[in-house]
Amino acid sequence: MRNVALVLFCAVNSAVAQTPQTAPTPSIVYAVHNPAAIKDYKTNPRVVYEMVNRLVLAATGQSDVSKAWASLVSPNDTIGIKICAAGGDLFTTHHDIVNAVVDGLVAAGHPRSSIIVWDRSLGGIKGAGYRPGIDGYQLQAIAPHDGYDPKAVLSAPLLGKLVWGDFDYTGDITKVPILSDTENTSNLSHFSKILSTGVTKVINLPVMSISETNGIAGCIYNMTIPNIDNWRRFAQGSRFGAESLAEIYSNPLIAKKVVFNLMDGLIAQYAGGPQPQPNYAVHNATLYASKDPVALDAIALKRLEECHQFPIPASPMPATGDERGALHCYSSTTDSDSALGLPLVLSFDSIFTGAIA
Repeated sequence: MRNVALVLFCAVNSAVAQTPQTAPTPSIVYAVHNPAAIKDYKTNPRVVYEMVNRLVLAATGQSDVSKAWASLVSPNDTIGIKICAAGGDLFTTHHDIVNAVVDGLVAAGHPRSSIIVWDRSLGGIKGAGYRPGIDGYQLQAIAPHDGYDPKAVLSAPLLGKLVWGDFDYTGDITKVPILSDTENTSNLSHFSKILSTGVTKVINLPVMSISETNGIAGCIYNMTIPNIDNWRRFAQGSRFGAESLAEIYSNPLIAKKVVFNLMDGLIAQYAGGPQPQPNYAVHNATLYASKDPVALDAIALKRLEECHQFPIPASPMPATGDERGALHCYSSTTDSDSALGLPLVLSFDSIFTGAIA
């Protein structure tokens, strides 16, 4: 897994290294831990709600939850919440987290019915506690073929074999001649219509899981792979495919729309992901938040490596005082000139640990 870190960082060649650099912009990752948040895979809604509110207050510097969310989105925005529903009943983005975010957005003046919560497929959401038609917000999946925008195209120098559901798939033998595998390939992907035209601002809510093909199925993964067709070429375990995720994320359809990343770390899955693998998961009872997706993914990756080495659940951060509801803050060094603001060098240190009343 240590090689995965290469996916997150850009290399600095010697010529650039010798050039005087401006002071880097710090990226902050906030984490709140409370053992009472989850027990036997069951969440405590009140505790989770408080954890989400604490994180958005800390990340925005606001004193009121409604003002905190209002600082991230404007009244005219159509807001999308990108969850991860690939983990089935136990490892989908927890329903309580989504409800807390939605309640905060409603308090900021956004009608509940206008908020879109989506993923490529929503097959496991009912088992995870979601209630379509009752929760009040829109639950949307990306429709095969028609759910992709023909005008929102991504090109990459890697051919992918098209399958049913991809926008350019031509395998319907009732309409066209059967094509060979070579002919039925493409170097193009299409973004989902939900992302391209359906929403103007996005709250990104990934789960905390390793991806066996892309390193970590975190913030960057959650906004890229599930939002494009012909995506399998980027999930083959090759270095090219994995490194392409950062480039995909830098597309304005993603980079300019995502305003907040909040990772569901109540459960940490350190192997076998993003599909659910309970044998490789531990109760982590922690939520993480940042405006920088790479910084957050780096913190999560470090924690997942620790879980892999020592699978018995342990406190994810140094404990000082009352560990219940402890809020932690990590700082990273970020080069603002890199694409997307992606960190060229990341060095994390705990700059605050302790309980916040």
